[in-house]
Amino acid sequence: MPISQGISLPAGLAERAESGRAASILPLRLRGAVARARGKQLIGPIDLDITRRGLTIVMGPNGAGKTTLLRLMHGLQRLSAGEIIWNAPQSQVRDRQAFVFQSPVMMRRSVLDNVAYPLVLRGINQADARAQAAEIATEMGLGGLLDQPAPVLSGGEQQKLSLARALISAPEILFLDEPCANLDGRATREIEAILQKAQGDGTRIVMSTHNMGQARRLAQDVVFMYDGKVHECAEATGFFEDTPKTPEATGFINGDIVE
Repeated sequence: MPISQGISLPAGLAERAESGRAASILPLRLRGAVARARGKQLIGPIDLDITRRGLTIVMGPNGAGKTTLLRLMHGLQRLSAGEIIWNAPQSQVRDRQAFVFQSPVMMRRSVLDNVAYPLVLRGINQADARAQAAEIATEMGLGGLLDQPAPVLSGGEQQKLSLARALISAPEILFLDEPCANLDGRATREIEAILQKAQGDGTRIVMSTHNMGQARRLAQDVVFMYDGKVHECAEATGFFEDTPKTPEATGFINGDIVE
């Protein structure tokens, strides 16, 4: 059953997502992609396709490379070998994606100005940016906190602010690195509802999580990482309800220690 009932993002987001866009920046294709740091290979080689629609959950044991994969796709991690191929010039790609970190990054500004900041960077005048920020922040349950300094918010409130700030520019694809890892059940439920609504409105979501229940609730397809490589890709129903193709994925689903 959908859990996004009662959550409604501003109607303008969907319209802005479609207006002014030429061809989609997706699919995203990784071919032999490798990331190295300080002489150590972090992940790869990886071949992976991210299609235009859906909600992908990236799973795997600690150290499997989930965060590095997300950072590599987004552009925060340098590509050491192979190719990352978008369906659009890189100048367009940068403006049409967003990233939400496990630990929210708060600027020393009010909630309202934190959320408005991406629009100001894009040249929208401050009054319009703040008006749009107030709308989306209110829809996410932050309406009573607009004038509060962002760093004093609770963890759940900060993560909702991060999502509002990421979604206000109507990104075509949103990467999230375990956004609910440090949240309680109520905050997690609210974040999941926002993500499901955003995905339903057309935002492509790629998200890592350690929470098996969350993966089952949200995933439309699964990327299972192990030892720095994409070990298995599958539709969520097949991955969770049928037998995975590899013993490592089977053990992970069963709660075994996978090393």
